[in-house]
Amino acid sequence: MTNSRSCPVCNTAASAAKLFLKQNIDPTRMSAFSFASRKLPEFMCHQLVQCPTCDLVYANEPPDQSVLAEAYHVSDFDSAQEADDAAAAYDKAVRPVLAKLPGKEAALEIGTGTGVFLETLKSQGFKTLVGVEPSSAAIAAAPAHRRPWIREAIFQESDFAPDSFDLICCFMTLEHVRDPHEIAAAASRLLKPGGAIALVTHDYRSGVNRLLGKRSPIIDIEHMQLFSPKSIGQLLVRNGFESVEVSSFRNRYALRYWMRLLPLAVDFKKAVIKGLDAFAMADLKLSFNVGNMLSIGYRPRR
Repeated sequence: MTNSRSCPVCNTAASAAKLFLKQNIDPTRMSAFSFASRKLPEFMCHQLVQCPTCDLVYANEPPDQSVLAEAYHVSDFDSAQEADDAAAAYDKAVRPVLAKLPGKEAALEIGTGTGVFLETLKSQGFKTLVGVEPSSAAIAAAPAHRRPWIREAIFQESDFAPDSFDLICCFMTLEHVRDPHEIAAAASRLLKPGGAIALVTHDYRSGVNRLLGKRSPIIDIEHMQLFSPKSIGQLLVRNGFESVEVSSFRNRYALRYWMRLLPLAVDFKKAVIKGLDAFAMADLKLSFNVGNMLSIGYRPRR
């Protein structure tokens, strides 16, 4: 198989990759929400191939970086409540990591959305909070007191000084970037010795995603790559992180959101959600392990 991109984790030649899913993109179904977070699933994707070395699934002919940047810049946003729920799950999962950090002076979140997780970090004692977010709509949805923490941009390492952060977070964002190796390498240089990177990604090998197959919500036009425990671990190890840990965790969302994710007809889902609203059940919060991973790595203390 000939294509234009080698594996963005281990650099194995693209010719060695095997087809995972054929391209499935219908321009007539594209909307302002196609590059928005926690949207109604569209089940569209670029052609995806699987690396035989590190197990990464990736788009072998992804859009140019400028195209992705513009798509996220103009994307819509309507998931503030889901963002808050996600941040609560991340807080619970990441809290043991915070106890191991040498300090809590500064934290960076790449793909911060409304900055809700930065608020959580502030409550944990971090003094300097920085978020990078390309979506104007997400930033506009943030409360006024969070907006000074957020930079509207695509992450660039050159915007920050080396050795300046105790914690760098990247939650449900690494699948969306063209070069995850670049993000991990930059984080290793921007962290202080002993600092930690915390990543949340989908696990395409999880039971629920294997069961749903191409009808899983992770099959998405936004995703330039999909990770497994092996591939995300290799990404961190190859970029010099130590004490790498990869584990699953549970997300907690309202029943109406879980319903939106199911691979069922849109009209049927809307009718069910309407019925749940009628019985005051749509906002009931439920926790499930839906195949998401928390990956942690530490910069060596020298």
